[in-house]
Amino acid sequence: MHTMLPLLDRLAFPAIRRGALEALQVNLTYRCNQRCLHCHVNAGPTRTESMSDETLSILHRVIDAHPVHTLDLTGGAPELHPRFRDIVRHARREGLRVIDRCNLTILSEPGQEDLAAFLAGQGVEITASLPCYSRENVDRQRGEGVFAASIAGLRQLNALGYGEAGSGLVLNLVYNPQGPSLPLPQEKLEADYKRHLIEDFGIRFDHLLCITNQPIARFGSTLVSKGQFNAYMQLLRDSYRAENLEAVMCRSLISVDWQGYLYDCDFNQMLDLPLQLIGRDRAHLRDLLGATLAGNPIVTRDHCFACTAGQGSSCGGALG
Repeated sequence: MHTMLPLLDRLAFPAIRRGALEALQVNLTYRCNQRCLHCHVNAGPTRTESMSDETLSILHRVIDAHPVHTLDLTGGAPELHPRFRDIVRHARREGLRVIDRCNLTILSEPGQEDLAAFLAGQGVEITASLPCYSRENVDRQRGEGVFAASIAGLRQLNALGYGEAGSGLVLNLVYNPQGPSLPLPQEKLEADYKRHLIEDFGIRFDHLLCITNQPIARFGSTLVSKGQFNAYMQLLRDSYRAENLEAVMCRSLISVDWQGYLYDCDFNQMLDLPLQLIGRDRAHLRDLLGATLAGNPIVTRDHCFACTAGQGSSCGGALG
């Protein structure tokens, strides 16, 4: 199922524990209209994994009963789940902040013509992949024609008010490095993105989130095939900053897979490293209805160094 890549000394990463649970990051489906080189989920058009109605009913119960304030929807392309809009409506009625991890090209897929308007109408925060402001670099990483479709998607969102000050419609972009290197400083890169996108395309957005590539799944396999895995792991270790430990996302977020099983983060989910809960071989969404996870030990391995290297990295961008 999930391939565990060669890891170095697993005892080297410090032991950490959970704080209060604030966010659920839910992987609704591995199906995607793209197949990106850096994708740690190995998502693509031929994947069929998708959250069932039974599991969704438990998710709704957790949302109703648990004091989480953020529902972070991811995939694959989460919008391709047949119940995506029902999930969004339910969470918004309960007052949750909803984040859609959008690849932008989904906005121009057949049957999704009204998707952007739906997201705006529900006040959904969009975190959109755009690994560069250059057509050549984006198409090399994500496929021919992806850049043009991404720009078209961003223009749709801007026309609805996304990225406009005071609109209440938040549009964030996500940057991943092209290869085995750390992201450039987020603040400087955000300024470059904003300048290029407004000058070249008239596009506005709120924040750029820099995310370090994880040495797992599709990207990790590429590193291994090129003989770069050990060097990249050494870079992550050498760039470790202890101060980032306090802000890593696994302290306040739980990752939920398409079957409803729980993980400390999305990356642990891809490595099949389940969240540890006393009395459970595999913790499930239903366990959140009665469990208190504050103080729970977090499962760590060497890939965790990607989150603490340099400026730090999380699904919300740089940590410091």
